Amino acid sequence: MASAIVLMDSIGSGNFRDQAKRDKAVYQERLKILSTERDSRAEEALAAQNRFNAALEQISVMQSDLLESETLRHELETGIEVIQTTLRTVMKERDGAREALAALRAETDGESQMLLAAEAAPRQIEFMSRALGRTAAQRDQIQADAQVALDERDRLQDELIAMRDRNDQIFRQLEEAVAISVEPLNKMFKSAGLPPEKIIEQVRRGYNGQGGPLTPISFSTRGEEPSGDEIRANRILDQMDRLNLYRIAAQQAPFAKPVHSAVRMTSNYGYRRDPITGGSRLHAGMDFAGPYGTDIFATADGVVTHAGWQSGYGKLVVIKHAFGLETRYAHTSRIHVKKGQRVSRGQHIADMGSTGRSTGTHLHYEVRVNGQPKNPLTYLKAANNVF
Repeated sequence: MASAIVLMDSIGSGNFRDQAKRDKAVYQERLKILSTERDSRAEEALAAQNRFNAALEQISVMQSDLLESETLRHELETGIEVIQTTLRTVMKERDGAREALAALRAETDGESQMLLAAEAAPRQIEFMSRALGRTAAQRDQIQADAQVALDERDRLQDELIAMRDRNDQIFRQLEEAVAISVEPLNKMFKSAGLPPEKIIEQVRRGYNGQGGPLTPISFSTRGEEPSGDEIRANRILDQMDRLNLYRIAAQQAPFAKPVHSAVRMTSNYGYRRDPITGGSRLHAGMDFAGPYGTDIFATADGVVTHAGWQSGYGKLVVIKHAFGLETRYAHTSRIHVKKGQRVSRGQHIADMGSTGRSTGTHLHYEVRVNGQPKNPLTYLKAANNVF
């Protein structure tokens, strides 16, 4: 019986070791897959940022081309008006010369006595012939000048049409670029449960710091009805102002990761089995496990409202952001900020630890809206649309 017991223990321990080796191999393979996926997401985020910057540069260049085209159009319109005025003056002079010539011919044909006198006076005939020749030369010159003016008018009209086509192409490219830039931001705020129109209005009303949103540039209509190009240009400028407000709002909302190092997400938001008591309870945040002392960063601009010990959370940092948002960073080993301090996105605020109600080194990260906990993963996914 003793031999049988020893033999059974030996067989059982061998099975457990084999099972442990297999579990270890599966775990290592999973880690490799997660690492590859993380690198792929990082490359996609960098490519998206580069496309975003390229779109902004293209918008700036196209706006400069649009202003130059608008100036050239005004110059061409002024030139056409001057040429048309000159043409009308020349045509009036031509008509006057024709009337004078017709009157002279009528007088010459109707008065036979003048012809008889002219035959008797050759000098008067010669004088009259020279005057008629000068009048005919002036008439021909006026007709030639009028034709040149008409040709110049046609040329300027062709240039004006070509310029309008170029302007239309520039407008289309600007409209497409602005749409490409604004749509991901709309999607980001909507997916995070933040109404875009409400956010934009709050930023426009409350952002008064230096470097904030400016009043949109608009093309002057000089008291006249705005043209189609002016309406399109002002619409594009309004969208660019909206884009600037979106960028300010995105900086003030927690659209970033609290840990930049390689960590393992050990618990999601939602109901779970409590790791200490074993009961089912709501987990109001996300847990990121990593090495002791790992740097923890603020996920948005804001003001520190708590920096110290709090029951259950251990050493806790609470940051208040705009739009009723609040983030919490719990179980830290060391805190680097103070209550009332203003922090910026990406600022190092604490180190990872295992203080408070914790089973090991990790960061418990929460996002709250008006005091109510929300799933932080929603904001991390929303940020992938832009950053």
